[in-house]
Amino acid sequence: MALVLTAGQSSHAQAQSRGLPDFTDLVEQVGPSVVNIRTLEKVSTARGGMNGMDEETLEFFRRFGLPLPPGAGPRSERNQPAQPEEPRPRGVGSGFILSADGFVMTNAHVVDGADEVYVTLTDKREFKAKLIGSDKRTDVAVVKIEATGLPAVKVGDVNKLRVGEWVMAIGSPFGLENTVTAGIVSAKQRDTGDYLPLIQTDVAINPGNSGGPLINLRGEVVGINSQIYSRSGGYMGIAFAIPIDEAMRVSDQLRATGRVTRGRIGVQIDQVSKDVAEAIGLGKPEGALVRAVESGSPAEKAGVEAGDIILRLDGKAIEKVSDLPRMVGGLKPGTRASLTVYRRGARKDLTITIGEVPSEQVAEAQQQEEPRVASTDALGLRVVDLTEAQKRELKLKGGVRVEAVGNAAARAGLRTGDVILALANVEVSSVRQFEAVLSKLDQSRPVQVLFRRGDWAQYAVIRPQR
Repeated sequence: MALVLTAGQSSHAQAQSRGLPDFTDLVEQVGPSVVNIRTLEKVSTARGGMNGMDEETLEFFRRFGLPLPPGAGPRSERNQPAQPEEPRPRGVGSGFILSADGFVMTNAHVVDGADEVYVTLTDKREFKAKLIGSDKRTDVAVVKIEATGLPAVKVGDVNKLRVGEWVMAIGSPFGLENTVTAGIVSAKQRDTGDYLPLIQTDVAINPGNSGGPLINLRGEVVGINSQIYSRSGGYMGIAFAIPIDEAMRVSDQLRATGRVTRGRIGVQIDQVSKDVAEAIGLGKPEGALVRAVESGSPAEKAGVEAGDIILRLDGKAIEKVSDLPRMVGGLKPGTRASLTVYRRGARKDLTITIGEVPSEQVAEAQQQEEPRVASTDALGLRVVDLTEAQKRELKLKGGVRVEAVGNAAARAGLRTGDVILALANVEVSSVRQFEAVLSKLDQSRPVQVLFRRGDWAQYAVIRPQR
């Protein structure tokens, strides 16, 4: 009698026949390319301390006026020879060989602050490594060992990586070298607040795995294991890896110049909420809302204004706010790029020349002092014209300043001192124009307002009480 399977049963039977993947060949293939990294820091031996006591302990007795223990006393500085700095273990991590001539990739946090870095191969050879460069923003570092003929990894295509796909990690969790763990890709493009969107997996990753490769079933490296989500300090089922394509872009620059050069345009940005997108006619929440434009920045020179929503850069769509810094950072300084913004109900195309992120950029918060005001009433708002001096100070061509807010405006988040730049997608330069725009609106319906607070511009939707 023939056995007939339904579609669901057939697929289940096929899955059972396939079974779980066998990682043994992958381990033999990629394992020799994975290295253990240990770091040392030099700690100075205290001078002028006491017998059996360090300087910190001596300071404790001094501070509280306690008598010294019997037989303990200060040593003579004159007769005490200078003590050399003593290397002490700092941490253990992982890495993988990029090229046969000894370039090794790892995480920046693995080597950060280390005075000495040592790389151990699977054949137990150990080399003192030279730090070529590290980039804290992406958490990528490259070190170099003096060796040749090394087994380099194959780099995979992250774009072909699929959620649910099996992946494997090799590293040194808790110093246990060449430990192999496996799992699946849980999500791609996971935004964790870092500079790069990360690959999320359920591969077991623990302290010491950092810097090791994430490998697909073709034996290709698709990421660098970098972080875990944990409330205990150990693995809890969620791990994150840096996409290898982004890491390779960084490593190429580190190998060429020892540093990473990134583009910048000089804007402060925020996400676009659903309410704001609907109120201003954008349709769906997308792009990056410009809250402030730096004076003299590439964005200001290109004509970008506070309140603009940047939708496309160099022809590529900006789906969410975190896309913009990554896309701008990936452009070479000096590049001319197209910029599409949404401004007061219409799309506008601009051309911008990408600037360069300084190596050490200090953000200075500038707060705007609130000037004196007069008043007019509308929609729960009292507003006043800006003086010419205030316009120069705020670097604005127009706008009206909020003197007081009623219930509806307060619920929308407006405050005294805010400067309203546009009402219902119409730019306002004076109280008279504000009233003219307002007179044409149905004041029983929600009204969208673009306003500036300090150096930041944002949208609010005022919903009148019914």
